[in-house]
Amino acid sequence: MDGETKVKFKRVPKHIGVIPDGNRRWAVNCGLEKKDGYQHGIHPGFKLYELCKDMGVEELTLYGFTVDNTKRPSEQKKAFQQACVDAVLELSQRDAELLVMGNDKSPCFPEELRPFIRRTKFGKGGMKVNFLVNYGWDWDLMNENGLASREISRIDLIMRWGGMRRLSGFLPVQSVYADIYVLDEFWPEFTEEQFYRGISWYQGQDKTLGG
Repeated sequence: MDGETKVKFKRVPKHIGVIPDGNRRWAVNCGLEKKDGYQHGIHPGFKLYELCKDMGVEELTLYGFTVDNTKRPSEQKKAFQQACVDAVLELSQRDAELLVMGNDKSPCFPEELRPFIRRTKFGKGGMKVNFLVNYGWDWDLMNENGLASREISRIDLIMRWGGMRRLSGFLPVQSVYADIYVLDEFWPEFTEEQFYRGISWYQGQDKTLGG
């Protein structure tokens, strides 16, 4: 499939959650330092954004980094913080309704992203895009004002790159009935074919929501 290909599906998930894992492992495999993998993960995010927008997905949530991730070496921490800043600032130049969700009271939350902690329409608006930045599942659930992520809707499909079979604390309330598709490829290796593979798999899932 090339960039001009438009693929149509009978069932389009309203909300897709993405866990873009494998940046560090990809970097090591390429002979780079672990921290270098994060910048290579920015471009795939915009390819995914365009595919979701063209398909008619209403909401997209991307896992930036977690509170637990900030325990990593400082050079890696600075690298993924900067990658999130670069991605959000670039997306603010496109058509989206953007929200950055995470513990913004922590010094680990990038100051550059503070203007985005309330959903804001950019360009012509359209698809809701959520970035989880310095996000923690316990912080979300135990927020003094109730669920911190209450503006984010229930997720239909979660796609995780990097081969790991776990949610890693990804929006536990919104993920309660999500179908989960895992790709073994690392996130910087993202292709359209991988995305369409996940959407094709989703067509065959029985969506009962427990009924």
